[in-house]
Amino acid sequence: MINKMHKEAKIYVAGHNGMVGSAIVRELRKQGYENIITRSHSELDLTRQDSVEKFFESERPDYVFLAAAKVGGIGANSAALADFMYLNMMIEMNVIHSAFENNCRKLEFLGSSCIYPRMSPQPIKEEYLLTGSLEKTNEAYALAKISGLKYCEFLNRQYNTDYISVMPCNLYGINDNYHPEHSHVLPALIRRFHEAKINNSESVTCWGDGSPLREFLYVDDLAELCVFLMNNYSGNETVNAGSGREITIKDLTGIIANIIGYEGKILWDTSKPNGTPRKVMDVSKAESMGWRAKTSLKDGIRLAYKDFLSRYK
Repeated sequence: MINKMHKEAKIYVAGHNGMVGSAIVRELRKQGYENIITRSHSELDLTRQDSVEKFFESERPDYVFLAAAKVGGIGANSAALADFMYLNMMIEMNVIHSAFENNCRKLEFLGSSCIYPRMSPQPIKEEYLLTGSLEKTNEAYALAKISGLKYCEFLNRQYNTDYISVMPCNLYGINDNYHPEHSHVLPALIRRFHEAKINNSESVTCWGDGSPLREFLYVDDLAELCVFLMNNYSGNETVNAGSGREITIKDLTGIIANIIGYEGKILWDTSKPNGTPRKVMDVSKAESMGWRAKTSLKDGIRLAYKDFLSRYK
């Protein structure tokens, strides 16, 4: 029997100020859930075990969405491998363990498609986890996320908990991170082309050769799936979240440039890494349960750019 959230349940969303966490809060409120607990980083540092334990002992949430994480693109991951591993491991282990210690009814752990092998067969099925070597540029982050989902699995096996994991592809949308050095590819391109347009730059130089294939999911579509899975799925195996559609980075840059209205040249710096050559998720498991991504890439980028303009003038 699936453990569904009742409307009065106390729900803790870890990482509510981030892109994913804020989308989950929007979706919960949209569906009529009002008893939502949040804490900013200044109020609760999730890397501090004692602080997390006191928070859970005091609040005792019924359900937890664990969307808090230290995230970044290829550059940030490569430059701070130790930081990405340590901080994400601490966040995950503290929250999951404290949820367990305080009898949380159900927890949902949010990971990333980078957990899968670099040369994984495509599209990537959930069962391909740990069947090959990881992409070196984000290995530390991937190892941390694998540890989090495995801890959920092991708690289920040993203590019969109901902890589930969701692995999204590349995400974008409202409240994204547009930092010039620490953002993911799509928001980084939005900022770069916007600034190039404003500054009348003759060209924009992008990393790699533009050949890698990527899949992108609008964050509100993910949030809908997260709430859906909390109410409709239990199991040790993770669930992939994606659009099921892939695009080359080169084609993506063309779409973003067009939406922003940048008309200069697009150049490629092949001395920079491409990352994994192809990464598209098999989302048949989620779709078999009745979920499907709704937002097209072009519509999602338009919404993301509108959000960017509202916050980065």
